[in-house]
Amino acid sequence: MKLDVRTTAGATLEAIEVDDAVFGVEPNAAVVHQALVAQLAARRAGSAHTKTRGEVRGSTRKTSRQKGLGRARMGSVRSPLRRGGGVVFGPTPRSYVQRLPKRMRRLAIRSVLSSRAQDQRLVIVNELGLAAPSAKAVRGMLAALGVQRSALIVTGAADRNAHLSARNLDGARVLPADTLNVGDLLAHHTLLLTVDAVRRIEALWGGERATVRRAVVPGA
Repeated sequence: MKLDVRTTAGATLEAIEVDDAVFGVEPNAAVVHQALVAQLAARRAGSAHTKTRGEVRGSTRKTSRQKGLGRARMGSVRSPLRRGGGVVFGPTPRSYVQRLPKRMRRLAIRSVLSSRAQDQRLVIVNELGLAAPSAKAVRGMLAALGVQRSALIVTGAADRNAHLSARNLDGARVLPADTLNVGDLLAHHTLLLTVDAVRRIEALWGGERATVRRAVVPGA
């Protein structure tokens, strides 16, 4: 399939051929949801901890005799029934990481990219052309391209000037193609790619990597 390439001023420059295996697949909503849940789960610290009756401080001596007082039977002050006692089945430190097959992760990325292309929410520019950090330049570029809502700007390689230019703009975020993920794709309304980013994305998730389990990454 072909997608239009525009300048930062909004003018259409040319049309380039892109990989159908990346930008033209049928989106799989179930896989996208599973990948998003796995990504959000991996962010959890898992550091919540409560003490059991064996960990709280206090004597293990029985507080009163078993019979003859007319009260309920009670054990030590560490009992979960008492205030300050241990907690039954409370949270303990754990990992929330969910293992997701590599092919499913790749399919999730391709599904979101294809969905953005189908919904006309994908914009490709020839280059950002930022010689120095400038929030004004990025704001003007987004306005010229008709981006009115949040935007994820993806570059081929890490671009410090682009990152510094967009970090103070509401709803704008810059990522290199190598760190593209489902969470950031879904969190932004419009996806803006440079031509270099398109080619890097195709190298990472297109070609034989769309079908082969173990494939070599070009340029790795």
